[in-house]
Amino acid sequence: MSADPRLPAPRGPLSDAVIEALRSGVTVLPAVERADPYGEDLQLALYCLYELHYRGFAGVPDEREWDPAVLTIRAAMEHAFLDRLRADVEPGDDVTAELDALLVEPVEPAGLSQYLRTTGEPWQVREYVTHRSLYHLKEADPQAWVIPRLSGAVKAGLVTVEHDEYGAGDARRMHSELFAEMMRALDLDPAYGAHLDAAPAETLAEVNLMSYCGLHRGMRGALVGQFAAVELTSSPGSDRLVRAFRRLGLPDAAIAFYAEHVEADAVHEQVVRRNVIAPLLASEPHLAADVVFGIRAAEFLADRFADRVLARWTRGASSLRG
Repeated sequence: MSADPRLPAPRGPLSDAVIEALRSGVTVLPAVERADPYGEDLQLALYCLYELHYRGFAGVPDEREWDPAVLTIRAAMEHAFLDRLRADVEPGDDVTAELDALLVEPVEPAGLSQYLRTTGEPWQVREYVTHRSLYHLKEADPQAWVIPRLSGAVKAGLVTVEHDEYGAGDARRMHSELFAEMMRALDLDPAYGAHLDAAPAETLAEVNLMSYCGLHRGMRGALVGQFAAVELTSSPGSDRLVRAFRRLGLPDAAIAFYAEHVEADAVHEQVVRRNVIAPLLASEPHLAADVVFGIRAAEFLADRFADRVLARWTRGASSLRG
């Protein structure tokens, strides 16, 4: 079994207080309302608290996961993050129109996958993979939390997709393991949590949204929306990344992860739409606005991440911290 990841370095008073609370059990919370909900300090603090529900950290007792003081800190930061997201994401309830829009590929697709396909360099591929390791080394885990919050056909449909994400019974084919193999092929440390200190707030925010929605039963509709946004857009983006990696002459082991997603997510697109969202809205139509929020919030945070990375890459600078 792999070693627990180490706690990261703090990035401000909130993350400093959280990391100290995890180490010592002494909780002194600075004013959350003074922190930028999208900023480095709050996003790192929130990420660390969510990690207690995944692998935890070396030197942090397992009991800290359900420490009331720790949960109180987390709730305050969650409210700040969600309130800001709801203010920045336009509401809606037309799920069909939202899904149709996801399936429309722009005439000239922009974004990170297109940049890497046409002009990206090997060092930028390694940075992109470093960012993505924060999620893909635990791929499908945030979405797995929603399974007991669903029932009937919705649960069966989502488990069908999750089964593929976990390698359909073959541990070597788990998507998290394929990603780790890609990291090894690119000479990156594949250890879980190894790159947390290098990940900026924009990277953490995308994962924090998944964790937040997965851990709260009341956000099950938003989690399904976030999942749909990923699955419906993954196949064409993965195809561009495969082309990028081949253009750069990277080894097959570095390509297998995204090659797998080109085919698998083309199938998942249909399963999520027909076997997850359709029966969910048939049984709980009041969740339509939450599904749309999950889609739009995921896209909003993905755009913020892409803007940060491209702004630095186009001037030849690193997109990572430090």
